[in-house]
Amino acid sequence: MTESRKRVDLHQVRAKLPEPVSTVVADYERHLGLERGLSAHTVRAYVTDVVSLLGFLHGLPVVGDARSIDRSRGRGVAALDLIALRAWLAAQRSAGVSRTTMARRSAAARTFTAWAHRRGHLETDPGSRLAAPRRHRKLPSVLRQDQAVEVLDASGKGAAELDPVALRDHALLELLYATGIRVSELCGLDIDDVDLDRRVVVVLGKGGKERTVPFGEPAARAVIDWIRRGRPALARPSSPPSLLLGARGGRFQPASVRRIVHEAVNAVPGVPVMGPHGLRHSAATHLLEGGADLRSVQELLGHATLATTQLYTHVTVERLKAIHDRAHPRSR
Repeated sequence: MTESRKRVDLHQVRAKLPEPVSTVVADYERHLGLERGLSAHTVRAYVTDVVSLLGFLHGLPVVGDARSIDRSRGRGVAALDLIALRAWLAAQRSAGVSRTTMARRSAAARTFTAWAHRRGHLETDPGSRLAAPRRHRKLPSVLRQDQAVEVLDASGKGAAELDPVALRDHALLELLYATGIRVSELCGLDIDDVDLDRRVVVVLGKGGKERTVPFGEPAARAVIDWIRRGRPALARPSSPPSLLLGARGGRFQPASVRRIVHEAVNAVPGVPVMGPHGLRHSAATHLLEGGADLRSVQELLGHATLATTQLYTHVTVERLKAIHDRAHPRSR
């Protein structure tokens, strides 16, 4: 039985951890959120993985049908060593956890053990000797440039009816594709973060890092139409200063953006199924195809390392190879 078939309630696992261990988890959670400034979603992911690890250490069921072995011997977090880390990962592999998920969880474990060592909870840092499983890096699905135009043109036709919701949806689609920003960054935008004269938007990215991202005239027109003709219809006296508003006048939520993007893309025949991250992938790919250098695209997307941005070069190369195969007389 794979992990996908049998889920373990890690909230219950956390509640069963010994009190000193629970205190360490709570301290780590505060460290991630307050000191490192990570998003609530990222903090939740890190803490969930740590709870799984510490639950395994204390003999609690944490993954599928795999049995945990109590290695704590009453020592709490101090009992965490390289053997326990490897046993935890082995149990997950036996439960059918994917290589990508295991790579993420091993990274979360290493981050925790490094922090625990600095705080004096561990005499040494066992995570520094943990070999991480390599994750499979799939080429992201992206739109062709003509497909992106089709999606945005279809959205623009709906906005032409001047319905407030259609104006908002068109503005968010144009802005996502024009800037390549993340969904959380889009939903976090306030009106003052958008400079329509200079056609730039200031976003707060991962780790609280601020960056300025330009956008083109189509996105500018869509945002202006939304602010002037659509937003006033949805705004309430209690509405926040956010750029995008929901039907009740509150700040727009990431889940709603994902739904809108999915529906807009699916409405165009022949376009690959994707959500907001697919538009981000597409924006990056089209920038590189248009001649942008990797460093510039890295800055625009807010990637911490160039290696992440280089993923998009693989997409571009695959497209060039496909064109070569079709067009070159000696390609076969």
